[in-house]
Amino acid sequence: MNVSDLLTEAYDRLPDLVRAAVEGLSPEQLRHQPAPGANSIGWLVWHLTRVQDHHVAEVLDADQIWVSGDWAGRFGLDADPDNTGYGHSPVQVATVRPESAQALVDYHEAVAARTGDFLAGLAPADLDRVVDEAWDPPVTLGVRLVSVAEDDLQHVGQAAYLRGLIEAG
Repeated sequence: MNVSDLLTEAYDRLPDLVRAAVEGLSPEQLRHQPAPGANSIGWLVWHLTRVQDHHVAEVLDADQIWVSGDWAGRFGLDADPDNTGYGHSPVQVATVRPESAQALVDYHEAVAARTGDFLAGLAPADLDRVVDEAWDPPVTLGVRLVSVAEDDLQHVGQAAYLRGLIEAG
């Protein structure tokens, strides 16, 4: 298996996991916070998608999908390309208000499609390219892609767990 196929295999698992975490939930259930200051399913899925969108756009030197169309409006937010959810306070978490489960699925699928196109063209040497010099050591494309996949998988797992809590009543 080549590097492109391996990363594609990892990232291609996310859309089904996102759908399973959100489909059939009402907007109120998507915004439910199990405790004061806790993340909601809507915030978790929005955040994992925002991180992927932000980081992939950055390595492509392209605009984020978030700032095109009315994605932000479907979440009750402004189209701020810097708002990925990192460092959100409990008040900021509560401002992420997806209009529906479909809004989360649609945004994630749009981001996943672009990520898939990008991954399909990767060669092993591409992974060593430095994409962020703000860290010591500098972050390579390979490290960035693994980091995004790991973050996304953790958050979609948290969303699935929270869905189980909501359904258990």
